[in-house]
Parts: sequence; C-alpha cells; structure tokens
Amino acid sequence: MYRCDSLTKASTTNGFTTNLIHRDSPQSPYYDPSLSPTQRIVNALRRSLSRKWEFIDSNGEYLVKYSIGNPPVSALGTVYTSKDVTWTQCEPCLKCFSQNFPLFNPKKSFTYRAIRCNTSECNSVRGTSCSPTKKNCLYYNVFALGSFTQGLLSTETFTLASSSGQRVSIPNFTFACGFRNAVQNTVGSGIVGLGGGNASLVRQLGPLTQGRFSYCLVTPFNNLINSSKLNFGDDAVVKGREVAVTPLAPKGPNTFYFVTLLQISVGDQRLNASFEQGNIVMESGTMLTKLPNYFYYQVKKALLSQVKLKQIRDPTGLLDLCFLTRGNIQMPNITFHFEFAEVYLKQENMFIRTSEDSLCFAAKPAGKHRAVLGYLAQVNFLVGFDLERRAYYSKSSELDPYGMSMANNANPSCRARSCLLHFINFYD
Repeated sequence: MYRCDSLTKASTTNGFTTNLIHRDSPQSPYYDPSLSPTQRIVNALRRSLSRKWEFIDSNGEYLVKYSIGNPPVSALGTVYTSKDVTWTQCEPCLKCFSQNFPLFNPKKSFTYRAIRCNTSECNSVRGTSCSPTKKNCLYYNVFALGSFTQGLLSTETFTLASSSGQRVSIPNFTFACGFRNAVQNTVGSGIVGLGGGNASLVRQLGPLTQGRFSYCLVTPFNNLINSSKLNFGDDAVVKGREVAVTPLAPKGPNTFYFVTLLQISVGDQRLNASFEQGNIVMESGTMLTKLPNYFYYQVKKALLSQVKLKQIRDPTGLLDLCFLTRGNIQMPNITFHFEFAEVYLKQENMFIRTSEDSLCFAAKPAGKHRAVLGYLAQVNFLVGFDLERRAYYSKSSELDPYGMSMANNANPSCRARSCLLHFINFYD
C-alpha cells in the first residue's frame, strides 16, 4: 500500500504541502482518457529521449498550480529540480505557445516590478543581459530543438495553495515574464524552478522552508486517484529508520543536485566500477534514468546473465534491453549503492512495458552527457533535499522490505557503522 499522504504530514507553522499533477493524470487539463497505461509510458519515454540527454528542454512531467500577481492570475507550471528560474508567458505576447490558462498581464497587477539592469538582482541570474535602453534586465534561455523563452526578469507576488486550505504567498518573487516563447511539446504556462540556485523557488521561500523540500510521486500511468505531493519546510522532513541519507556532492553548477553512485547490484551480484564524485543528478523532469556508461553496460550484462527470458528488440525502438513476456514475472532486484546509503529499487522503478509482449530495462547509457536518475526510479518514494545541510534523503512510501534504507557499508572507504551514524546525526 502506498502512502504519500501519511508520509507528508502537514505542519502548522514552518512548512506546507501542495499537490503535484502528472501531465497524464485525470487531474491534468492534458489528460487523454483514450490512452492505455502502456501508451502513456511510451509517450513519456519519447519525451525523455527528446531532451537530448541534457537539461535544456521543457517537456516536463509534473505540474503545479499557482497564481501570480495582484489581483492573482492562475497558472500551471512544469516543475523541474534541474532549473532555477521560474518563468511564465506574459502579455503582450509577441510569440506564444497555446496554454489552458489566461496569460498574465503585468500591467494589470499592482505588485509587478521589472528588475533594473546592472543590479545585483539582475547579475545574480544566469541568462540575463541589459535591454537596448540599458534600463531593464532581459532574460533569455535557449532549449533544445530551437525552443526558447525571452522576456523581462521581474518581481511579483507568487502564491501556492496548500493542502491545509491556506495559501502561501511570496512577495517580490523573482521570475521571468516571457513575451517571446517558442517551446515544443510543452504543457502549462511555463516552468517552476526547484534547483539549488539563488533564483529557485526553494531559495526564495527563505526562512519559511530553510532550504528544505521533498516530493512523493505516485505511479503516474495507472493511478487515477491518488495525488503526488510537493512539500516545503517542516513538511519536507524525511524521518524514520528506513531513511537513506547521502550528501549532495560539491559540484557545479549549483542548480543541479549531484550525488555519488558508488556501485550497483543486480540481484546478489555487486558490480564494481570506477566512479567520480557527483556522477549522477536527481531529476524530476524526465522519466528515464541515464546511467554512467561504465555502470550501464555492466548492469545490462548482468541482466542478460540472470534473466532467463528471450531477449527481443523494443517494439518502439527506444530502449536497448527488452525481454519477451506477457505475464507478471519477477525481475532481479536492482540496488544503487550511494555514498553512505543503499537504495533498493522496486521492479516498477527500473522496468517498463513498451507493449503487451515486451518488458524493458528503463535506462540508457548517458554517453558523453550528465547521468540522471529519472522520476520513474523515484516513484513511490519520499525524496527530500536539504540545501543548507547539503543532503539528499529518501524513504519508501510502501511498507515492504524493498524500500530505501540506510546501509552501514555503502561507502567502501567508511565501513564502520559509527562512521555512517556520524553522518546521519549530522544531517538529522
């Protein structure tokens, strides 16, 4: 039984929780009831691969409702842990993509302010420059496949709904008001940035959250009832005996949440490989996991050795390793050994059906690009980040032995339990 609701208990003072909406769920304005769960999986897989392995596209998966301005205008933003700046389409829109919500008109808001050029506010955000008149701060961000957004870096009142029924407003919230936006295959009004940089929503919430947020993602393709959760502040704390804790690696740019993957186990077979600090990034905006090459090919070899099923080509042509099977079958458990922590992944986290006959390993080699742990590998876990303590937390949302848990031998250079407990106590 999955229990995101029970894992994300509402706080009365220094925290709040809001709902996340998967783009393929019935709560989404983009929901297509004619699609089967397998068709939704394949569509999400195609969106993952369209991102060209980098954090440069806007084909996001999870959405959050918010309002902006005074009087408030409703909006729907795609949530990214790999981006800092929140942006939305604005009037007068010189070039815009279609959206289900009204465009924000800054001239009708009492609290809108364009950020001036050559100020600390402007200079602290990547992708900014001065307007031709040297008056305002321009924001320009290029994505993949010719997509881009261009507008003014501005401040405005930004408001999120909470599960308690109260609204949480951030005055003077820094965001980009996009007047020219050409983004392919996107949903919502723009992006809500949950990265580690100063311009992110997490940082701008300030003392209310103290740099802490977490999310619990329910299975998005066949769960038509439960909602995913996004938590901030005290609501975001991940506690309990079955919590994995690993440090965020000191690696730039600080937008990304880098962690160190030491080893991977397939069944009882532990695979050894050389590794570097911060060799994989936690990502909420793409489904697929992209492993460092030296890990991917070892895992593939181990699966071929252990799985006694016929190997077939993926009918979609998207994944590299698929097996012929129609019924339910138990695949080898896959364990990620992070620094100070072990992550026991369930079958649903690492294998997907791309047709009635094909069960595929839901990962690809990262090639020359950054490796990422996609959201499918995080589904049905409570995943937390503490930007001040530089820590990443995870806990299974299912009461079974194959959830995330702490390990006293996850780091080959620090095998003593006292070493692990020292780290956990420091980050508790």
